[in-house]
Amino acid sequence: MPRKVLILGAAGRDFHNFNVAFRDNPDYQVVGFTATQIPDIEGRTYPPELAGSLYPEGIPIYPEEELSEIILQQGVDEVVFSYSDVTHEHVMHLASIATAAGADFRLLGGQSTMLKSEKPVVAVTAVRTGVGKSQTTRRVAEILRGLGLKVVVIRHPMPYGDLVKQACQRFATYEDLDKHECTIEEREEYEPHIDRGSVVFAGVDYLRILREAEKEADVILWDGGNNDTPFYVPDLHIALVDPHRPGHELRYHPGEANLRRADVVVINKIDTADPAGVEEVRRNIAEANPRAVVVDAASPIFVDAPDAIRGKRVLVVEDGPTLTHGEMSYGAGVMAARKFGAAELVDPRPYAVGSIKQTFEKYGHVGSLLPAMGYGAKQIRELEETINAVDCDVVVVGTPIDLRRVANIKKPAVRVRYELQEIGEPTLEDLLKRFGK
Repeated sequence: MPRKVLILGAAGRDFHNFNVAFRDNPDYQVVGFTATQIPDIEGRTYPPELAGSLYPEGIPIYPEEELSEIILQQGVDEVVFSYSDVTHEHVMHLASIATAAGADFRLLGGQSTMLKSEKPVVAVTAVRTGVGKSQTTRRVAEILRGLGLKVVVIRHPMPYGDLVKQACQRFATYEDLDKHECTIEEREEYEPHIDRGSVVFAGVDYLRILREAEKEADVILWDGGNNDTPFYVPDLHIALVDPHRPGHELRYHPGEANLRRADVVVINKIDTADPAGVEEVRRNIAEANPRAVVVDAASPIFVDAPDAIRGKRVLVVEDGPTLTHGEMSYGAGVMAARKFGAAELVDPRPYAVGSIKQTFEKYGHVGSLLPAMGYGAKQIRELEETINAVDCDVVVVGTPIDLRRVANIKKPAVRVRYELQEIGEPTLEDLLKRFGK
């Protein structure tokens, strides 16, 4: 009899693990997925068009809160943990629930989940959300293009809509973003690449995505999400660590795995971190991965109109995932507001509505700033309503995209930008030269 499997996920890594390790495998029967982290992703079905011939009705997706009941009701033999950016303690709590209910508990490694590309692969990952993968990926793409290479970016999945339509998506223009009805989270990752002339692929079926991307690419650039491990075997693996959160590189799953397997470790935000945090991170890198090449880097911020901030009462809007499961209490927007002399950071919590209000209730560490949550059209409308209700002089947008493209902000707004700058040697360019033609 096939072993009954339940996959714990958050609409991303879980689907990939199923596709590569369980789809069309008669030794296993996947009875369901569970869902967490992302609003409104449970209660759906992984569709039969993607699930394969063994699942003509598709596969149900349950709330993770029902884990114990599902194991007992479905006679689950094996629980497979398949999402990212959680503490090791969190993983083991779920393991305890699973084993107490009688199931085995399993983590899939790279050998079971990484696909091999016909083209060279450079992977950019991190030990936590919000470390600076986006600007690092942009920097890597710039260097590779400067070497005369056609770079195609493949982004970690964010399939929160119609999974069949999202199986293999290609983004080259803003019109593509509109066509695929992208969320704020998706736009934040895709737009900066499009602005620089890179084509981006993403979706659900990452073997199909890889084969399509290889048709256009000299080199594949894996743009990781959260602190997840790469979906493809990298020829060069870059992992980022954050001295603003020293010690997190050893306490979160699967970020520690990225740290231990990386060829290059980038210590980002050195310019704004406590020196003691930088040194703690250095010690942990040396202990966990002494063979890694270490690159020091900063992520300086730029504002299009700094005078609009000085002396004003500002509402700061920051990247949502960095503040929520990334557990940061500030981001580039707060740093810009302080740097350019804001008189006050206005607290948005009294003005929050709907799911935005619920976000503040769930993530109590988020204070006088607004997470740019936008996992669907309804949440984007609630974000827009909250912004426009706040009594402030100016909105400081610290998100990777200009929110004014997707939300009707009826107040003066300035945008914060940030790019990666290496400090000293070696540089990323030094390490990427071997990929040149």
